Formats: sequence, C-alpha cells, structure tokens
Amino acid sequence: MKIDFGGTIEEVITREEFSLEKAREVLKSETIAVLGYGVQGPAQALNMRDNGIPVIIGQLPEDKRYWDKALADGWVPGKTLFSLEEAASRGTILQYLVSDAAQMATWPRIKPCLNKGDALYFSHGFSIVYADQTKIIAPDFVDVILVAPKGSGTSVRRNFLAGSGINSSYAVHQDATGRALERTLATGIGIGSGFLFRTTFKDEVYSDLTGERGVLMGALAGIMEAQYNVLRKHDHTPSEAFNETVEELTQSLIRLVGENGMDWMYANCSATAQRGALDWRHKFREAVKPVFDELYKSVAAGEETRIVIKSNGAADYRDKLDAELTEMRQSEMWRAGAAVRSLRPENWKKS
Repeated sequence: MKIDFGGTIEEVITREEFSLEKAREVLKSETIAVLGYGVQGPAQALNMRDNGIPVIIGQLPEDKRYWDKALADGWVPGKTLFSLEEAASRGTILQYLVSDAAQMATWPRIKPCLNKGDALYFSHGFSIVYADQTKIIAPDFVDVILVAPKGSGTSVRRNFLAGSGINSSYAVHQDATGRALERTLATGIGIGSGFLFRTTFKDEVYSDLTGERGVLMGALAGIMEAQYNVLRKHDHTPSEAFNETVEELTQSLIRLVGENGMDWMYANCSATAQRGALDWRHKFREAVKPVFDELYKSVAAGEETRIVIKSNGAADYRDKLDAELTEMRQSEMWRAGAAVRSLRPENWKKS
C-alpha cells in the first residue's frame, strides 16, 4: 500500500496485504528461536505463540530472573525452553533479542550454531551497523533481517492484546536464500505489527539512537525537569508543578495528539493555550536544534555506540545504573509524580 507521508510517498505493508494466514504459511516449516527473554523477547515470543507460529526460547539458565520469567509464561524446559546455544542450533530463524551488549558477549557462542539457510533476525541495527566495534559479522550463508517495533516490549504486548499492534520497521541486510524478504514480512506480521515500513539497518539504528536520546526519552526527561524546576523556583507547589509539567501531558494532551495529530490537539485546547503554544514552539525548536545536530553527528560517528559498549561492559555497570535511576526516582519531581499517580481514581484503595 502506498501512503502519502507529508508529501513523500512510501510503501507500507499492512495485515490486509500480508495476512496472518500468509505469515503462518511462510513460517510453517521454520522454527523460530527467540534468543533472550528480557525486554523484546517475551512480547515477540508470546505474540507469535498466540498467533499460532512455532516458537522456542533460548535463555541463559544461570540468569534466573529471565529463566524464571520464561517458566512463568508457560515455556517448558526441553520442549520450548532451552539454553541459548541449544535454541540457536534448533532454530531456523534466530531472533537475536538479547541486549546489544549481550550480543557482543554471546556472539562467539551463537555464530557456530548458524546453519546454511538460517535467518539471523534483529530488532535493532546496532550490532550489524557498528560491526567494527561489536565484531558481529554474519556469515554469508544466512539471511540477515530486521523487524524493529517502534515501542518497548511492554507496549508490543499490550497493543497486541488490545487488538491494535504496534508499528514496526523492516529491512533486509543480506539475502542468502532468496526468501529473506518474505521471512522478514512474515515474522513482522507474526509478532503483531500494526503495519510495517521499509528501512535499512543503518537508518534504523541512526533514527533509533537519536530518538531515544532525544524526544522519546532523553529530551523529554530533561525538558520536564527544566520546567518543573522553574515552577518550583517561583514557589509553585510540587503537585501544581508536576501536574502542569507531566500529568496533563501524559493523561490528556498526548492522547489527543495520538488520536489526530498536534494540530487537532491545539484545536481542542483553549484559545490562550493555542496562541502561546503556536508562538513558543518556534523558540523551542530553534533552541534545541543545535543539540539535535550534535546528537545525530555523535550517533553517525559511532561515538554513542562507543559510550554504550564501554559503560555496559564495566564490571560495576549495574550498580551505577541503579544509582542513576534511584537518583531520578528520589528527585522531588518524581516523588511528587508517585503521589499524583496514587490519587488517580483507578488507584484509590477500596474501603
């Protein structure tokens, strides 16, 4: 299906054009091995299982947290739950869904398990695009494919259960079998994608790293903290500062944006809000554009990859991460947020 995206025509794949029945047909002789049961693994595996697609799980047994999670989700040791190497040896499509850092650590164990005609599947272009740093180079006798859901594993599963699905990008990096594209689209439909849009491994990882550090997470957190702190500096209460910074955005306005776009949200707000937003958006855009330019250059140069690999490889990485997240959680803004969330009607304690 060809869609006009703001003046640029792109082709997308929907479930009408590539049905679930067709996906099942393409994958009926495949064994999909989901390697890693951490973030994306559970959602993609459970969605495929619910869609009637044969799936097995590969997970490090010594990582009790994720092994036990797989057990709780109904995967059976020796039947549908195996070690990473055993699952990789049994699979014909290997969904390499351990973290980027874990891919580097486990690749020497996974590569020997690949057989001619297998497909090596990623949900992030990181390891392949930055192969000079990750040292992950797929052999020439396997397909190398990508389906990248545009959301967290939690959202992938929730949207599937709600009947909507989450949009995903797809790419073929290496077609060794002549079937790489149909395998890619079939798995994309199988995991419950709302629709699929074409990308490349390079474009996916560049946009993903920019987005995560930018609007989706890094910029969002930073701009919230800045506004909250300004309101508090001028003696607004924590509850008022949090509601005007976070709660109204997440519980009201962003939902309107999701329904029909930013202009529709503006049209359904007060005239005072409209005027101020229309004026100030230009100031914010020009203020942050240099930051985004710097960010994209850092991504393209591989500097962000270097930082991730170095920090994730440190022996005390988990301790440092926990400390940073604790600092965020214990900040006044997010303690105020916890209090505000507790006051939502769905969280009231029943008397």
